[in-house]
Amino acid sequence: MLHTSDWHLGRSFHRVSLLAAQREFIDHLVTTVRERHIDAVVVAGDIYDRAVPPLAAVELFDDALHRLADLGVPTVMISGNHDSARRLGVGAGLIDRAGIHLRTDPAGCATPVVLSDDHGEVAFYGLPYLEPGLVREELGASAAGHTAVLGAAMDRVRADLATRPSGTRSVVLAHAFVAGGAVSDSERDITVGGVASVPADVFDGVDYAALGHLHGCQTITERIRYSGSPLAYSFSEAAHRKSLWVVELGAAGEAPSCERVDCPVPRPLARIRGRIEELLDDPDLDRHEEAWVEATLTDAVRPQEPMARLARRFPHVLTLVFDPERPPEDPLASYAQRLRGRSDRQIAEDFVAHVRGGRGPDEAERALLGDALEAVRSAAHEGVVPGEESGAGAATAGATMGEAAR
Repeated sequence: MLHTSDWHLGRSFHRVSLLAAQREFIDHLVTTVRERHIDAVVVAGDIYDRAVPPLAAVELFDDALHRLADLGVPTVMISGNHDSARRLGVGAGLIDRAGIHLRTDPAGCATPVVLSDDHGEVAFYGLPYLEPGLVREELGASAAGHTAVLGAAMDRVRADLATRPSGTRSVVLAHAFVAGGAVSDSERDITVGGVASVPADVFDGVDYAALGHLHGCQTITERIRYSGSPLAYSFSEAAHRKSLWVVELGAAGEAPSCERVDCPVPRPLARIRGRIEELLDDPDLDRHEEAWVEATLTDAVRPQEPMARLARRFPHVLTLVFDPERPPEDPLASYAQRLRGRSDRQIAEDFVAHVRGGRGPDEAERALLGDALEAVRSAAHEGVVPGEESGAGAATAGATMGEAAR
C-alpha cells in the first residue's frame, strides 16, 4: 500500500501559490500507484488546508479522486484537523462505490474497509481527527483529552478485529500527535488541557498505523509511521526529505516492509543568517540563489532597504527576520523568541498577567480561557464560518469568548 497524508490542498507558502506544485504531487502520486502496482492508497488526513477550501483546491481533489478511481485502486482517506469533516464527508456513501472510502464520521471508526491479498484479509480502519470536546460522549471516552478519545476509538477497533477470522491483519489510519514525533512550525496546535500528544501504545495490536498531522516523514516504531506532508509548508521543514511510504504487509505477525519514495521538490528551501554584507558577499551561499530563502539579519542596526538588496542576489527571498546580535547579559529578546514553544493557552495567560501588572488568571479565569480556546477550535474543526451559523452552539462559543475577554 501507499501511505501519504497532509496534502493541505489550497495552501500557499508565504503568499506564493503552491497549486502547481500540489498538482505535480498528485501526478507523482498517480504515477507511483500505477508503476509500482500499488494495491491500496491510504491518506491520513488534512486533505485541505482549511475547512472551507478555495475552488481550485476542490477541483484538484476531485481530479485526484477520479484518477485514483480510474486506476481501480482502493483508496481510504480520513479527515484531519484542518479539514471540515462534515464538508469533506459529503457524498462519501456515493463515492464509496467507486472504491474511494472517505472516513470522516467518528461513529464509523470500527467499520473497516476489508481488502484481500495472498495472505488473507486486511481490515483498514479510518479514524478521522478526533476533537476531544466534540467526540468524547459519542465514543464514551473517560476524559476529554486526546489519549482518552483515541484510546476509546482504538478499543472499538480492537473489539471489531477480535470478531474477524484468525490471521486478519489490520491497518489504522489516524490523525494525531504521537509521543516521540518531531514537530514543525506549519502544524496547527491541537493541545487540549495542556497535552497535545498521545502515547504510541494506544495503537497496540495493529499491524500498521498510518499517521498524519506531523509534517516530517518519521518512524515512531516499525509499525507506526508518519508519511509527512508531500511539500514543505514552513521554513522549519527546510531539511526535510519529502516522501511517501510504500508499505508491504506480509502474513499475520510479520513486521511490514517499508520504503520511502521521494516527492517532487518545486524549489529548495534555505535559511541563511548573518549580517547583510556577509549574506551578499559570501560565495558559500551561491547554492541558495535559486531557493526560497528565509534570511535572518544579525546587524546591530537595521540596514537600509534590506529586502530589495537581498533580492538582487536571492530573487526568491520570501521572509526577513531581524535578530540583532546582543551581548549575553542583554535582557531584551524578540517577541517570537518569548513565544517559542508556548501553547495558545500559555500565551493567553501570560497576556492577562501582563495587562494586570503581573497578576495572572485565577483558576476560574483559567477555566474560562480554556473553554474559549476549545470553543474556537471546535468551531473551526466543524467548518463554521463567521456569520454563517447561528444557534446555541454559536451563541455559546461567542458568550464564552466574551466572558474570557472580560
